[in-house]
Amino acid sequence: MVRSELKRRVILIGTLLFTLLAVSPPAAKPAWSKSKRAVVMTYNLYLGADLLPVLSAPDLDAVKTAVNQVWAKVQATDFPARAKEMADQIEKKNPDLIGLQEAVLWGIQSPGDFPPGANTPATDVAFDFVNILLDELTLRGLNYAVVATSTGFDVELPSSTGDDIRLTDREVILARTDLPPSEFLLWNADAGNFITNLDVTVAGLPVTILRGWASVDVFLRGNLFRFVTTHLEVYSEFVQVTQANELVAGPGFTALPLVFAGDFNSNADGSGTATHGILIAAGFVDAWDLAGSGAGFTCCQDEDLLNLPSALSRRIDLVLFYGAVAVKNAQVVGKKRGNRTPSGLWPSDHGGVVAKFRIPD
Repeated sequence: MVRSELKRRVILIGTLLFTLLAVSPPAAKPAWSKSKRAVVMTYNLYLGADLLPVLSAPDLDAVKTAVNQVWAKVQATDFPARAKEMADQIEKKNPDLIGLQEAVLWGIQSPGDFPPGANTPATDVAFDFVNILLDELTLRGLNYAVVATSTGFDVELPSSTGDDIRLTDREVILARTDLPPSEFLLWNADAGNFITNLDVTVAGLPVTILRGWASVDVFLRGNLFRFVTTHLEVYSEFVQVTQANELVAGPGFTALPLVFAGDFNSNADGSGTATHGILIAAGFVDAWDLAGSGAGFTCCQDEDLLNLPSALSRRIDLVLFYGAVAVKNAQVVGKKRGNRTPSGLWPSDHGGVVAKFRIPD
């Protein structure tokens, strides 16, 4: 059985690399058993500002100005306040596993000592999005812990104020810690970076937008599967599709049923990049196609998060399954006006996605 599964995976990888097939119809819904439910969530936390002005800055002076503007926006979009609203959504849905994207760490060094290569990395933590969110969950009596972390691009640049600002991107898996081992066991936690990433030049300096994935094998109320979270490249379709191929060939190379939950940056309606269509054609099933209601848009609110009405108009945050599953429901969270902070900020520029499912016997 293992040999045939491995052979099937090799065929699947070849399909992803070379062929875009017609989209398969959704799988039939097996019978639902409440006692075997598993609940997963994916949420892009939003790092707090658009980085494009920094990435496109033509010289060092422009970089310093852009970094200062980005840092001001990060503070204005107030992750500690937004984390309270996200924690409220987690409390309502009570997911067993959560995949987080843009779970960033912002650091500052004052005064800075740029240029890179000769400088000391900024180690003063300004915002650790993961710890801030975990603290809010703890205040609500919820028990979650980090089980896998992938560290992506880690870039430090000077601002016009003389400080160095450091951004460390991460993909993170959180899991409940309040369930007995008879219901919930985790093992084989892993994380990695893609081989193919987007390379850019910032004021003459080479910068790689390193992205990755985190995974863990799961036994949950009788369901046995591998849970993987990722954030694929947004600025290059070639890089994005290649990363999706690597995702299947890497953490997706298993005989276990698969749950991919993340920000794929590929429109589910086929109007954008080929990634979503390739994965569906290769046998993955989109939870929203089975059990979602309505358009299920997850992206994207304005950069300052103050827009009204909601600007969500694309579905790129996905929960995908490989293997027979029964999906009870799929929902987008953080999209209602009542989910905003008291100052009017949306919890993120993305909506989160929650899926409740079971794997039939």
